[in-house]
Amino acid sequence: MTQLKEPGARGVRRFAIDLRPLAVPAYRRMWLGNGIAMFGIQLTAVAVPVEMYEISGSSLWVGLIGIAAFVPLLVFGLWGGALADAHDRRKVLLAMAAVLWAATLGLVVQAVLGVGSPLLLLALVAVQSVAFAISSPTRNAILPRLVPADLLPAATTLNFTTYTAASVLGPLVAGLVFAWWGTDLGLPIAYAADAVLFTFAVWATAKLPAMPPEPDPESAGTPRRAGLASIVDGLRYLATTPVLLLSFVIDLIAMVLAMPRALFPEIADERFGGGAAVGWLYSAIALGAMLGGLTSGWIGRLRRQGLALVAAVVAWGLAVAAAGLAGRLWLMVLLLAVAGAADLVSAVLRQSMLLVYAPDRMRGRLMGVNTVVIAGGPRLGDLRAGAVAAGFGGGVAWVSGGLISAALAVLLVVAFPALLRYRAATTATDRD
Repeated sequence: MTQLKEPGARGVRRFAIDLRPLAVPAYRRMWLGNGIAMFGIQLTAVAVPVEMYEISGSSLWVGLIGIAAFVPLLVFGLWGGALADAHDRRKVLLAMAAVLWAATLGLVVQAVLGVGSPLLLLALVAVQSVAFAISSPTRNAILPRLVPADLLPAATTLNFTTYTAASVLGPLVAGLVFAWWGTDLGLPIAYAADAVLFTFAVWATAKLPAMPPEPDPESAGTPRRAGLASIVDGLRYLATTPVLLLSFVIDLIAMVLAMPRALFPEIADERFGGGAAVGWLYSAIALGAMLGGLTSGWIGRLRRQGLALVAAVVAWGLAVAAAGLAGRLWLMVLLLAVAGAADLVSAVLRQSMLLVYAPDRMRGRLMGVNTVVIAGGPRLGDLRAGAVAAGFGGGVAWVSGGLISAALAVLLVVAFPALLRYRAATTATDRD
């Protein structure tokens, strides 16, 4: 009987998520603290557009939340990456935690007072985005200092899976909060819960050791500065690395054109009567990504990572388009979950490729670019979706974006095939 079970057990291990990075205490604390904090952040991620739609009654205003978040991401994401390469990364994370806390408390206060100002909401979102833009590349850049190189794909997958699990539970809980208590009471509850749960991320960061920048062999001992020259240096490196550049561009196409998030309040209200439906829509993509992460053991063994990345991006666009045609909530959630699983694969592959390719002295700046792409892309997508919906309706905005993104992704890699040729563990001399 034992011999019969062993092949099956090995098969399960091949697909089950790799938990080995959790054996590293510092990584384990960061994983736990960030995971708990992310649950609260997702409550706010639903509460802000719900409040904006209630105030304005327009998906265009909801889409403007994307611009309020994107502009700080574009500016401070690149500068934040330079800060991560020039200063102690632990100190940078702690400083930005204070800024993020202050903005979240501002959301609590305006909800309790019933201010009802779209402009104030946009301003607070912008402040949160500044803190996120600086802390995110810093947090990602420390990963190779916490776990061995061979565990980077597994640690990256764990991070994404935990994020997506919070992105599933957070919106579902937010939907229930609004269904039970309405927005008058539900909004302050959601914002306050975010502020409390964020303390776990601060605790995990405070427990990290000091992480000063590693010496730069090209600087001849000159201290590294987080200025414009440093940012330009990082962008120049990216421009001469086609594999990384193409991986960013293809993801930007997918997020800007196919992200339907700004349409969720409108579609939930028009097709499904509002209520808890908006929570299901906001959690659906993350639900698929979470399930994809839990069965992600195979990702670390992929050799043709570039081809797999392209396939995942195309699958994302097609699944989003199909979801936009669904007339039943369960079917829309299912198709969005498929899209989320594809997005998980592309995100893990892209970030693993970046961490392996980039030297530590460049890692913060390239993670800054990565932050602009992965966080800014969906926010530009919010604006695109809201603007198209205002002119042609939510259904057209949703379906057309998914189809166009899939088609452009294929055209891009056919015209520039460096990404298709990329394989795991490519040596420096083999790089394009």
